[in-house]
Amino acid sequence: MTRKRMSYEGVAVAVPVTVPYVRYSTHNAHWFIGQALQALVRESGIPKEQIDGLTISSFSLTPDTAVGVTQHMGVSPRWLDHIPTGGASGVMSLRRAARAVQAGDADVVACVAADTNHVESFRLTLGAFSNFARDASYPYGSGGPNSIFAMITANYMRTYGAQREDFGRIAVAQRTNALRNPNALFKKPLTLDEYMSARVISDPIHLFDCVMPCAGAEAFLVMREEKARELGLPHVLVRGSIERHNAYSDDPVMVRGGWRMDRDDLYAQAGAAPADVDFIQTYDDYPVIVMLQFEDLGFCGKGEGPAFVREKSTTFDGDLPNNTSGGQLSVGQAGAAGGFLGMTEAIRQLTGQAGERAVKDAELGLVTGFGMVTYDRCLCTGAVLLGRSA
Repeated sequence: MTRKRMSYEGVAVAVPVTVPYVRYSTHNAHWFIGQALQALVRESGIPKEQIDGLTISSFSLTPDTAVGVTQHMGVSPRWLDHIPTGGASGVMSLRRAARAVQAGDADVVACVAADTNHVESFRLTLGAFSNFARDASYPYGSGGPNSIFAMITANYMRTYGAQREDFGRIAVAQRTNALRNPNALFKKPLTLDEYMSARVISDPIHLFDCVMPCAGAEAFLVMREEKARELGLPHVLVRGSIERHNAYSDDPVMVRGGWRMDRDDLYAQAGAAPADVDFIQTYDDYPVIVMLQFEDLGFCGKGEGPAFVREKSTTFDGDLPNNTSGGQLSVGQAGAAGGFLGMTEAIRQLTGQAGERAVKDAELGLVTGFGMVTYDRCLCTGAVLLGRSA
């Protein structure tokens, strides 16, 4: 459905920052947030005092929230938002920051996501993943995201005839991209045979279907286009964006995401179509979710995802480049920062900062968000179209 809404015209996104990922860290989330803010100041040349808007996304920041960060970091924003929506937080942060800038509530908004990871982090996550998951699965010896996405994956396979090899093609292509990304934690090539023979985690989920938890941060700045030009900052423009929560709640198990409800609106905002998209950065906690997004965002029909990945190349130099950084499956998942990974990568692609993995002549990129899975579905979805600045 297409809706009349205020456009995002004149909103720029700039200064993609990655605080290098590490498998484990004794630093807390505050430290990673501080490193990201410091990098934003250093790379933009904007004094900290002139960053007057802030969004924070983090799981391990508790018991603090974004307001606590202002004291820790010595900032005094006049606009503040705390966005605890995991993989959807990157898109949601951008949308809210863009509206704040357009309304004059802030001139420069720093959007930051960061999490730490220590040896006990994943074990503690299993028993407290969500009330639905805790009550429905943990008492039976299963918990956390792996068992949930095993159910979603198995249901998709039964419904649409997908094979494990189809999901493997997604993981292998992303690893190819990651080998050209110095920030990726995975440095070795991955073959389809290696993917297929990997140990079972929660059938039909195997090792390379799972993201590796780690510590790190991602961040970017949002401001008016004229300010980015004035400062000489390479930037991209927001062409359109959508978000949706608790979509298709009648589906017994998730086979559709909220992107499908609002994709016509997304493309209409940009005056574009799926065929105009030069690359896509899908949220990729598991390959099945990437496949759902190819369908729900209009690159193929529902249930045609398996055929799509068999026919198309999704490497950075392929038919439809996807997750050109390597995605979380090969870069790592630094908690809520995983929801920002596609955003920083898209900015780099469209401003000539992607190095060896650059998508040739890219003008329009699509970034998605997907967060807060409960027991049988995800509750938050979003997407943004970013365009190269003239």
